[in-house]
Formats: sequence, C-alpha cells, structure tokens
Amino acid sequence: MGQKRFLEIGKITNVHGLAGEVKVYPWCDDAAFLCSFDVLYTDRSGRKPIKVVRARVHQNMVIMQLEGVLTRSRAEKLRGTVLYMDREDVELDEGCYFVQDLIGLEVHDADTGRIWGKIRDVMQTGANDVYCVWNAETEHEYLVPAIPDVVLETNIEAGTMTIRPLEGLFDAD
Repeated sequence: MGQKRFLEIGKITNVHGLAGEVKVYPWCDDAAFLCSFDVLYTDRSGRKPIKVVRARVHQNMVIMQLEGVLTRSRAEKLRGTVLYMDREDVELDEGCYFVQDLIGLEVHDADTGRIWGKIRDVMQTGANDVYCVWNAETEHEYLVPAIPDVVLETNIEAGTMTIRPLEGLFDAD
C-alpha cells in the first residue's frame, strides 16, 4: 500500500485584510499544526511550493501570509486553492497516523481472524477517534473506537489493522 507523500492539509477560503493574507480552513486535528509549516504546496505532486511567511490561528481558522502575495487582489486569486503538506516535514509520535494512511486498511479480528471490513472514514469525537469500518460483503458499517484496548496493531505497510472488539461492540451483527 503506497503512501501519498503530499497530503491535503487545508483550503484557502477567503482573503484577510488588504495586505494579501489568506484565510485557510484547516483539514487537520489542530489549526496550530498548520501554522508549523515553512513551505506548503498548491498541488498534490509537490511541484508548486509556496513559502509561508507567517501564520497564526484566528477563530479555528489560520491566517497566512504567503511569499509573493502582498495584495488583496493576488490573495483573491488563491481562493479555493487546496494546500498540501509534505509528510517528510512531519515526524509523528509513536502510534499516531495520518488519516489518509488509515483509509482503506483491512480490519482483522485478533481472535477469530474474521475480516470486519475496511476503514472508510475516521471520526474525531474529542475523547478518541472512531474508525468507520465498512464491510462491503454484508453492507454493514462498524464503529471501532481507536483505543489501545481495541486496536492492537496498525500496519500501514501491510494495509492491515488488527483489533479485539470490546464485549458487545459488534453484537448487533
């Protein structure tokens, strides 16, 4: 399972002020994470880098000054642009993954070997993430809490996740 090197991290939704700053809607857990990049990209192949001069969080959005964007009219032209980050610019903590790497993982039961399905979405609930696992064969969706008691192993390279469902979790099956 090949990992994408450049990942979507946000979208320019508007301009801010007259000096060319843009408002970015963050597509990450924390808007402050988006502020940590010196360079972002305006294409998914990483061929169009754009230097971040400064960035700050403002009401769950990020206000950015991008190199060479010094006027409101220049900033207007960027409205709707998706911004990408280079995964090589980030070192994730142990046990942390990019959502885009989790999507498509095949979920196996540690005890029975049963394949529950594939992860098709990750919901962020506040307490912990919840993996939406879709079983195409049974047309059933399972909600798997992303907690250590349930998720035993995540193997991005093999494209698998091994879980031990809590008692009663999948009883409606």
